[in-house]
Amino acid sequence: MQNIVNYALAYAKKGFSVLPISAGEKRPLVLFADRPPMTESQIKKIWKRHPNARLALRTIEFFVVDIDEHQDGDDGFKSIETFNQKNPGCIVDTLCQTTGHGGKQLFYEKPAGIDMTQVIGWLPGVDIKANPNNYVLVAPSTGYTWQNKMPMVKAPEALINSICKKQSTKYSPVDPQALTEMNWNQKVGQHSRTAKLFEQIVNGLGETGGRNMALAAFVGGLLYRNIDVQVVKKLAEIANNNTAKALDTREFDRTFDSMVKKELRRRANGK
Repeated sequence: MQNIVNYALAYAKKGFSVLPISAGEKRPLVLFADRPPMTESQIKKIWKRHPNARLALRTIEFFVVDIDEHQDGDDGFKSIETFNQKNPGCIVDTLCQTTGHGGKQLFYEKPAGIDMTQVIGWLPGVDIKANPNNYVLVAPSTGYTWQNKMPMVKAPEALINSICKKQSTKYSPVDPQALTEMNWNQKVGQHSRTAKLFEQIVNGLGETGGRNMALAAFVGGLLYRNIDVQVVKKLAEIANNNTAKALDTREFDRTFDSMVKKELRRRANGK
């Protein structure tokens, strides 16, 4: 096994914010959201305690185009090919690695002065990881291999515009007259729990103090309605992305997993 700590120190010296990730899961072993990068002494200490920890980089100065091919689902490689045919010059050669499940990740420098965040489903099978509290596993972590030795290049303006357009979809108001002609199942002003769940996808999880509880209620509400767990996770990620101060990946995953286990217990008990 390669000595990962030496790679972590090398990445840190190049200005990257490194994270130790548990060997069996994609969970950070330290708190990191909105915190400064780990120091050299902190890196040595954590890898001494967890020598098998994998290595990740926070997407602070760069963003990642994350391409996956899902079984019986979206093919990110075809999506990228189609996008590039329609938008020649948007996807340019840059630092690239393959992932543990046969995916591919393209690394680009973030443009100065533009706020970028995570975009789940930028294209079918393609996500964008760009929030400073996002992270990506990198080589030589198990399953990850650099495909070239290129530097990260600046992303073309057209690519940035496409991503930013997706992360801030514009809304066109409906003609108020059309609303009066709809056949409502509920009285005007009455709000169903299902309606509130849909609104959270757009409005986010609320203020900092109640985000975890809001996420738990959101996930629990959808699972209770027998929505597929993978769909629930995608919707929850969108709601989190639309939150002014999104939960970091570790906190999100922990809350989500807790609610899935709770739902499994409920179903096992026949409730």
